[in-house]
Amino acid sequence: MTNLLLATTENTDNQNSQYTSLNDPEIASVVAHINEEHLDELLGFLSAFTSLSTAESDLVDAQITDIYAEGIAIQTCPKGVENQSTDAQNTSLHNQTFFIAFAAPISQLDDLQAQYILLKQRADKKLGKKTIKLTKQVFDVQSSYRASKNMLRLELSMPSLNSDTPLNNTAQLSNAKGAKNSTSVPTNEAGYAYLFDLEHNAMTDALMNDSTDGYKAGDYKTNGSDKENIRPARPHCYYTLRKAWQADDEIRAWIDVFLHGDTPGGNWAAALQAGETVVTKREFPEKVEHLRDGQAVLIVDETSIPTAARLLELWNNPTPPLVICVTQDAGDQSYFDTVKMRSGLDCETESRKDDHFTVLPIVTNQPNSGAELATLIDRELGDYLTNNPLQIDKVWGALEANTAKALRPLLKDRLDLSRTDVVVKVYWRHD
Repeated sequence: MTNLLLATTENTDNQNSQYTSLNDPEIASVVAHINEEHLDELLGFLSAFTSLSTAESDLVDAQITDIYAEGIAIQTCPKGVENQSTDAQNTSLHNQTFFIAFAAPISQLDDLQAQYILLKQRADKKLGKKTIKLTKQVFDVQSSYRASKNMLRLELSMPSLNSDTPLNNTAQLSNAKGAKNSTSVPTNEAGYAYLFDLEHNAMTDALMNDSTDGYKAGDYKTNGSDKENIRPARPHCYYTLRKAWQADDEIRAWIDVFLHGDTPGGNWAAALQAGETVVTKREFPEKVEHLRDGQAVLIVDETSIPTAARLLELWNNPTPPLVICVTQDAGDQSYFDTVKMRSGLDCETESRKDDHFTVLPIVTNQPNSGAELATLIDRELGDYLTNNPLQIDKVWGALEANTAKALRPLLKDRLDLSRTDVVVKVYWRHD
């Protein structure tokens, strides 16, 4: 197997001569995306695959400088102005370039995702972290209804539980013969996302329609152009597991989908009927570990409200958070009305009067995207902190891509926080 670690501090010219350039015009945008959205993963690669310890990687920022056929080059640099005066033993941590090798070389940029996921899985395993899973799961649709004005809740189910399987953080599944399935559904985890296969339902519907027109589904044949017409504009969509729980002999789950206009995901969810199946192809745990202590602020729009709701129900921090909830329609602000936050204290004899969260609503009356929205969020937060003095220690948010990009530096400047304490994710992109 290819060695996963090749660390070097050689100059850039020498390093470039050792590895194969892909010469793809899209590499620059891919590098920019990873550097903006996945700093924590790059720091994890450094901790897992280089001589830098986790403690040392906390002292630096990191960015990919290039992607080669054989792997990625990651450069470290001082983390903030305050670290530039570090003593001599720490200066060696800064301005180095490390090469992290793929498990197998890639021949084109399209192969990058698979190798990057492998790197992440190996790094997370070595560091004892939850990681992405490439796992197929099948859910049955039980019902659907509105959780708020424009939020459709899908209630799904999974096969029966093995009676002697303990329910801890995940529920192991068994088939009718009692054999354990390799998959699991997290019943006690916040921000767990599934990649849903929208194409599965489009193809199934086409087969069923053909069958009802007098043809046997088994005899269904179609050419390539017909398949292209059947496929949805977007074959996959991520949706957060809003909640999962054991109910009698099965696992029930909620998936909440924001319906906004003519979108592939919204159309898929709205068309689902009881008795149909939905298929997931990938599972991804959200990064919320930094919220376990300190005063936090959560910043969400309609796409990330379900993640925040489950996070609040499983809140593991004695200090309740401030929630900034941005919606296009005032009718969706009611989503949090039925959400009950778990107290951060485990002591049953000690009561709390502040085991609740505060929602700062922002209603825009327009699609929630762009740098102007970032400015509005920052201004509303500033006004709130002026009237309600809080020392914000941690931020978690998930918004549209351009909004997230513009908001991160505004929050870091306003709150004087490090990049790792301001986690603002991209949950969707405005076309």
